Amino acid sequence: MSRNATLDMLRGYALVSIMLNHMPLGFLRQFTLVNFAIFDAAELFVLLSGFLVGLVWIKVEAHEGLRAAQWRFLRRAGQVWLALVIGGVLLALLSRGLFALGLDHTAIWSEYARWIEKYPLPYIGTLALMWMQPNLLDVLALYVILLASAPVLVPLLLRWPVAFAAGSVALWLVSVPLNAMLPNQRVEGGLLFNPFGWQLLFFTGVAMGAFRHRFMPVLRRHRGLLTVLALAVTLYSLGMATLWRLGPEGKRLADIMWHAVGVVDKWPLDGMRYAAIVAASWLVAVPFARPLGLFSASALGRGLATIGRGGLFSFVCCVLLSVLGDAMDVNPPGAGVARRLGVDIWVIAALWVLSEAWMRRPKPADGRR
Repeated sequence: MSRNATLDMLRGYALVSIMLNHMPLGFLRQFTLVNFAIFDAAELFVLLSGFLVGLVWIKVEAHEGLRAAQWRFLRRAGQVWLALVIGGVLLALLSRGLFALGLDHTAIWSEYARWIEKYPLPYIGTLALMWMQPNLLDVLALYVILLASAPVLVPLLLRWPVAFAAGSVALWLVSVPLNAMLPNQRVEGGLLFNPFGWQLLFFTGVAMGAFRHRFMPVLRRHRGLLTVLALAVTLYSLGMATLWRLGPEGKRLADIMWHAVGVVDKWPLDGMRYAAIVAASWLVAVPFARPLGLFSASALGRGLATIGRGGLFSFVCCVLLSVLGDAMDVNPPGAGVARRLGVDIWVIAALWVLSEAWMRRPKPADGRR
């Protein structure tokens, strides 16, 4: 299978993980990425998104020119913004419908259902202005900002990569106060996913995609050392995520490991989470590339790849299905393992069916999706 098949599979896995992680009573959520690493599917989604931006940008600029690449990603930012607005409306309408049927659910805030009924235009307006980002869809607001900045920032990255990297790190270091200045509904101010922090991971992905043919031959000369370092970081991340389950001694060791790396905070993207996802990306790209390529050719791998290729459509569907699955877990109360597992399997299958149908829809004449 091609490398793109593996990337699509990983994107699909990220979407399935996001869906399962937002179903509080789900059974399979205990086996998703966040249970075995200090980072979760959000980091995987953003890094892969950046990587694909780098891949596509280089190809489009080489064949159609810089303006075409800039326009492509500005248009894509608009598509993501539209998905945020439409997804937020559908999310609220689904929640309202479930409450009308007497089906409680806990995956999202119940006020969305009330607002879409009583204040539909203000609700849509706050979504459109990104003053509010409904939970489960909040990462799309981050993605809008990152993609909207790409037409300006990606050319700078390609021309002056070292200076760009230094500026990106500097911006990350002051990301918390900068984010707090952004107008938002949150009491703390700013977006939940701090764009000044998460840009570091996104543009790391862009650089990986754009410069892979230049830096990978150099890095492969030091494959052994880099793999050992990546394994060390990954095992440390695994220990932080899992040792607490092994009783008092394990919890004590996990506490020491957590304190040793300082504050670990997902929303501004702390250094430990960044290091862990970058280390994992090396393992995926080099020592584990062949096994993952083989798995991507399996039935399960192809199914995940279909979900990954569904893009924004699959993302919005995974969010809606997580709310629906949560309602199925909660009602009636007292769901056992069999029902919870059955609901998990149903939402995964539904996401695959919807993604497959989306991929089979009539395509525009130029083949763009």
